Order: sequence, then structure tokens, then C-alpha cells
Amino acid sequence: MLATAELGPDFAILGQQYKKLISALVEVVNMPAVPVEVAPVADGNFRGFDGNQFYVVERGSLTARYQDKTVYLLEEGDILLPDIAGMGDASVAVFYGSDSGAKLGAYPALEFMRRVFADQAATKLWTRLLVTYAGIMLRITAANIQDQAEATPGFEVYEPGDVIIRQGERADYVFNMSAGVAEVVVDGVVVGRIGEGEIFGAMAALTHADRSATVRAKTTCSVVKVPKEQFTELIKNNPATIHSLLIDMANSIVNLNEQLVGLRG
Repeated sequence: MLATAELGPDFAILGQQYKKLISALVEVVNMPAVPVEVAPVADGNFRGFDGNQFYVVERGSLTARYQDKTVYLLEEGDILLPDIAGMGDASVAVFYGSDSGAKLGAYPALEFMRRVFADQAATKLWTRLLVTYAGIMLRITAANIQDQAEATPGFEVYEPGDVIIRQGERADYVFNMSAGVAEVVVDGVVVGRIGEGEIFGAMAALTHADRSATVRAKTTCSVVKVPKEQFTELIKNNPATIHSLLIDMANSIVNLNEQLVGLRG
């Protein structure tokens, strides 16, 4: 995905991770795509556009336009998700076209999501994809705001020993470990670990509680940070993500219990 505004290297890193998640998700879902050829189009949606389909760009690029302004470009490996908010009102819709043509792979959205929700690995990939997408859109939105506003961190790199979450602090973010390994520490004792692909910090954020543990980088960690309000909205719009979260939380509890039993022994 390419932004029309100038953005930092973190946007490029998120974009690369986003494409990897899309590729992995399509592979796990294992659903044949219907080829769609997109002719160059100056305005409106491309011919054959269907809001009930997902499209993956296989060649060329698509432009996403909002109120006659191009806000970002979808390139090879990116996915076009339906714009639910604008489907009933053209004045607030996002329109998709192509300046020089493109080739897409189309997937019926309902069948695609049925397969996602039927597979634990696919559900987890979908959750990670949505969290990463939220981080990307946050940057694009901020870059297109003219007035100065307080910056909201959405992506950070932590070096070994850096504290990502501190026990007792207020929970303002939910985190997704894009790369790296971190330790979970309670009262100075290491009780668990967090690896690539895991979502953490959700329990305290969703229950408005203080952090119950410290999370400290064991290796260099790339972390997506989503404000808790935005994460709550994401869950409301995609209830199936709760399934993936519950699995991660349950695994964390099992690991914690094992660590406590070992310490008592």
C-alpha cells in the first residue's frame, strides 16, 4: 500500500507486514480466485466492481479516492476490502479505480469469511491483518490532517531490555507483536513470554484495569500499538476477532500457571 502523503519508514514496514499477512491468509483459506481485469478508469469504481467481493491486486495498482481526492494506492499483494460505511451514500463512499489498468483476484466475501472463521489459524491471521490495517490507516489519516494535532504512536521498535508495558500503569493501548520475543514479568519474576503474531495487553484495555504485568523486550521487537478505543470499535465491527483473542488469553493463562507451578516447586 502506498500513501499519497509523505510518511515515515514505519509505514513501509507495516505495509510489508500487511502483504505477508494477506498472502498467508489467502493460502490458509485455500479458495480459488476469479480473475478480474481492470481497465483504466478516471472516476467512479472500476467496471465489474462488487462490494460483496474481496479483491487482491495481482498486477498493476488501484487508487482509492474519497471526495475526489486520492488518499492511497493499492499495489501488488494488497487487498481491497468493501467500504461498508459508504455503500449506501455515494457522497461518503470510497471509490476504486486504476490509472493504467490492473489484474485482480476476486473472492466472494461471505464465503471467504466463512472459511476464515472455521479455521483457528485463519481467524488469528485475520485479527492480525485488521490490527495492522488499523495502524496503516491511522498514519494515512494523520498525514492528511492539515491542522496540527497531538501525535498518536502506532508503531514502535523496542531493543532488548526496553519496557513495552509497565505493571501498574494505565492501559491505553492494545499491542500486536509483529516481530521479536518479549518476557512477561510480574513483581520482578519472569512468568511467560510473547512471540511473533501474538496480541497482548487486551485484557486490561478492555476491562479498564491497570496493567497486571510488565512486558519487556527480550530481542528486538517490532510492535503495532492500537488505541483501546479503536480496538474496541474493531471488535464491535468484527466479533469473530474475540475468538482469536480468547485463544491467546487462554494460552497466556496456561503458560502463567505452568510458570507459577515451577516457581513453587
